[in-house]
Amino acid sequence: RSCNPPVGNLATGRTPVTLTTCGQNSTELYCFYPDQNLLHQLSHGCGQPRCTKCNANQPDNSHLPADMTDDFFANPVSWWQSAQGVHREEIRLDFETEFYLTHVIAVFKSPRPAAMVLERSQDYGQTWRPYKYFSINCTATFGLQDDLIEEGSMCTSRYSDAVPCTRGEVIYRALSPANKIEDPYSPEAQDLLKLTNLRLLLLKRQECPCHASGLVEKPQRFAYYAIYDLIIRGSCFCNGHAEECELANRTAVMENVVHGKCVCRHNTAGDHCEKCAPLYNDQPWKPGDGKTGAPNECRKCRCHNHADSCHFDLSVWLASGKRSGGVCDNCQHNTEGHRCQRCKPGYYRDRGKPMSSTEVCKPCACQPMGSANATFSRSWRCHPKTGFCYCKPGVAGPHCDRCLMGYWGFGENGCRPCDCARDCDQHTGNCFNGYDNEPFFNIPIGGRIPDLVQMPTNESEEEWKWNDHEQGFSALRHPEKCVCKEKVLGSVTDFCQMKYAYVIKARILSAHDKGTHAEVVVKVKKVLKSGKVKIARSNRSIYPESWTNRGCTCPILNPGTDYLIAGQEDSRTSKLLVNMNSLVKPWKAYLGKQVSDILRTGCK
Repeated sequence: RSCNPPVGNLATGRTPVTLTTCGQNSTELYCFYPDQNLLHQLSHGCGQPRCTKCNANQPDNSHLPADMTDDFFANPVSWWQSAQGVHREEIRLDFETEFYLTHVIAVFKSPRPAAMVLERSQDYGQTWRPYKYFSINCTATFGLQDDLIEEGSMCTSRYSDAVPCTRGEVIYRALSPANKIEDPYSPEAQDLLKLTNLRLLLLKRQECPCHASGLVEKPQRFAYYAIYDLIIRGSCFCNGHAEECELANRTAVMENVVHGKCVCRHNTAGDHCEKCAPLYNDQPWKPGDGKTGAPNECRKCRCHNHADSCHFDLSVWLASGKRSGGVCDNCQHNTEGHRCQRCKPGYYRDRGKPMSSTEVCKPCACQPMGSANATFSRSWRCHPKTGFCYCKPGVAGPHCDRCLMGYWGFGENGCRPCDCARDCDQHTGNCFNGYDNEPFFNIPIGGRIPDLVQMPTNESEEEWKWNDHEQGFSALRHPEKCVCKEKVLGSVTDFCQMKYAYVIKARILSAHDKGTHAEVVVKVKKVLKSGKVKIARSNRSIYPESWTNRGCTCPILNPGTDYLIAGQEDSRTSKLLVNMNSLVKPWKAYLGKQVSDILRTGCK
């Protein structure tokens, strides 16, 4: 929910600044009528005046600005008093930060001013705007209508009467029936309630009517402003994201002081919770909603534990359909990207570790002589997902450290093609004339098989995997070099016209070049359709008809990946065939359901 800090007296512990103070330069004699005389009926007159001295440097005789904001319960008869004879006086309270105002109460010892203005600043005193004008005659003094006549007017005569001649109050409420606000954190509310400074301009002094009942000696000794208490009710300003505040700079430690630095919640930060915490900028910051109570919390960026902060980017936010706009700052552990989600150039992702691991990105280990410099991006030394290096022409191996089958002479320019009908010696280039001398090559189409599960008990694991010394050229290692035009799943009619003999879900285990043909070993996981050739849910071979001299099958089949495969069969040899008319797609559940539905209802 949105939070509200408690309301207190903002004047407590803070000393106002005034233009004058009685007895500032020397001792002054001033006169007054006792309070009890003035609080009774004025028909008796003011009674006998009493005179005493004021000296700002003598504690027992001083009436300093701080006496307005001391504890009015502990010191009920302390007051501030201006110098004698002044008409224009200013009382200013400067806050160290922004606060919210609810109301102001001034309790006068002298008669209240005939004209006065309450102003606030929101920029630390650079500019001022009025809250309220006070006058016994609003029209004559300020050219404004009295709010007793016109509700909502900026001026009132309600608090400008000379009577009572002492302990008369001036009250201002920031939130009145005329200033109705539904959401206290809206821009309109902030414009009205937020302040950094408050100022009372006392513009016209007036005497108590009872003075006329008798001759007053030396009337200038009664000509001053005096205020018992200045109470400014308000709270620290936290945008609905805190319910307590702590000490801000330059505020003395004192009981009951309303502090200005918010103790932020909802993953927000700043003195007024006006921004999101460093790692929580995935959506725009918003104030709490005081109307509905919605907290509008800041959301954490997905940096996979590789960044300490993120920033909000409007273009990323809009591009995501207003779902996520966080961009991680200074990705660590050799990661990069908006979410530190990929490895830096020169590094590749270790699939055995979670993306949040500090060791998820490993440096590429490429043979300098065999690896190519001019790849898609010049800074990429190896494939960022597999770690396989980009090889020079005729070079093979995950680290580009040997010649491809049919090539020889590993060196600065890669490997040269054998000048033979078949393969040749990789060091001398001498041709192999017969099958007897030719080594057996397992040609992987993708990366190493990560794991082999659910192996049939009568087959050894060794039969189904390859080792580090086997050579080959891979669509996964070299995605830029294996290019196949693949069949797409079109309409029901198109699919049915192909008259596929079998449709299966299968995981590719490995591939082998048998010289005259290729053989791909798969683990059949699901049989959606079969023809004359019986298909069991076990390991079996399928036979690509398009097998290039680069060691690529078309369509591309990557070990370790599940595919939906639809193709023809050779019932004479009991072989399942794959060619360019076959449908080969990485397995997705929705794709399997789509094809099942077509097979069940579409093809008649």
